[in-house]
Amino acid sequence: MKHVKKVSQRARVITGAALAALVIGGFGAWSAGATAPATPAARKTTASGGNLTRSTHLTVAAATDAAEAVLDAAKKENQRVSVAVVDRNGNTLVILRGDGAGPQSYESAMKKAYTAVSWNAPTSELVKRLDGAPTLKDIPGTLFLAGGAPVTAKNAPVAGIGVAGAPSGDLDEKFARAGVAELAD
Repeated sequence: MKHVKKVSQRARVITGAALAALVIGGFGAWSAGATAPATPAARKTTASGGNLTRSTHLTVAAATDAAEAVLDAAKKENQRVSVAVVDRNGNTLVILRGDGAGPQSYESAMKKAYTAVSWNAPTSELVKRLDGAPTLKDIPGTLFLAGGAPVTAKNAPVAGIGVAGAPSGDLDEKFARAGVAELAD
């Protein structure tokens, strides 16, 4: 007669737990393959109708043409400037540092372009608003100095052109307007 070894209480608990895990695991695998009814949020995966808006964006090619027009206008007057063109959201499309432009002009041009498109106004006009709202200049990424011009399409801002490096903001803005004019052609 064979001797049957008695199984300890501890061994029975461990074996029972392993068996339960196996059964529950199998049930979990089976239930994962089952389909549950979709919730309304899960069913609606696309936006349409009144939930969407369209916007007009300047192409990189057009932004480059505008920037080159700025540098050409500045060169005719022996000025060394940097020019930045940003899209409607203030993202940089093109930035060119003209030959001999100062190191500060690069960042200043970007900030002027951003400021012009943000308020859809030339930065020379925005400088005048500082008298009534001096904290405007504290908004990050902006620069309230002449030299930025907005680009519009159908009366809505689509880009901003910023120029920096000439001896005066008036000249910077004159060159920025040359870039805007290039886009109007």
